[in-house]
Amino acid sequence: MGALANQLPIGLSIAAVLLLIALGLTFTFGQMGVINMAHGEFIMAGAYTAYLLQGLTSQSFLIALPVAFVVAGVMGLLLEWSLIRRFYGRPLDTLLLTWGVSLVLQQLARDIFGAPNVQVTAPGWLVGGVDLLGIRLPYNRMFIVVLAVVCVVGVWLYLTRMPAGRRMRAVVQNRELAGYSGIATGRVDRFTFLLGSGLAGVAGVALTLVGPVGPSLGTFYIVDAFLVVVAGGLGQLRGAVLAAVALGFLNSYLEFWTDASLAKVLVFVAIIAFLQVRPQGMFVLKGRSLV
Repeated sequence: MGALANQLPIGLSIAAVLLLIALGLTFTFGQMGVINMAHGEFIMAGAYTAYLLQGLTSQSFLIALPVAFVVAGVMGLLLEWSLIRRFYGRPLDTLLLTWGVSLVLQQLARDIFGAPNVQVTAPGWLVGGVDLLGIRLPYNRMFIVVLAVVCVVGVWLYLTRMPAGRRMRAVVQNRELAGYSGIATGRVDRFTFLLGSGLAGVAGVALTLVGPVGPSLGTFYIVDAFLVVVAGGLGQLRGAVLAAVALGFLNSYLEFWTDASLAKVLVFVAIIAFLQVRPQGMFVLKGRSLV
């Protein structure tokens, strides 16, 4: 029972990472219909940002969070402006396009940083943990959970309290009607891509606390992130939160009882079974029609 209880913080941290990654995909996939396979490379860019900044100051890890957001966000913005906007309405084409971009970015990372993985040293205040009710809570994993909560609250406040967020929600609900209402949908798309890519960069920094950094870092998480988006419902923030938590704990406990490969298979089976019962996901996007 003690070993099972100690899987709780692991499951929570996996859920937090998946949520950070899936937050961006929730809106880019739900709003623009873009299957962005290069999203994982924005995670990688954030992780390498933390690697480059480590050792500069005693607070270099905290500095890496906003810097990684900007770096990955600008990469996403350039990708949307230069390529993806020419393929709207063609999801399979965007899948192939962004898959090719992801391969290019991975090779670029190998050319710059080398193929071997590198390690980011965690700051001293994230080393160790605390025991609570017999459960070991590592500081690094709890920090990831807190970071995810802060990001979710920030996104929620942006969507519900700021005019730009309300414009994003309008485009998600009905792009055509939003355009007729005077909303510059193209500008909203670009900022949505910047926001989603930036959050992926933040997730990359968080991942440096639980493992090494390498050119293929993002590929280990991109599929699970898409599963979170599909299971939670397109464009649904609360659906992404619940789906990420469910997949995080499912991954954690299945890996504990079996092994990593079999756990992945069982997670896929569980998601497929869920989508057979509820193909639209946990929550359905309510939209408005012109007629």
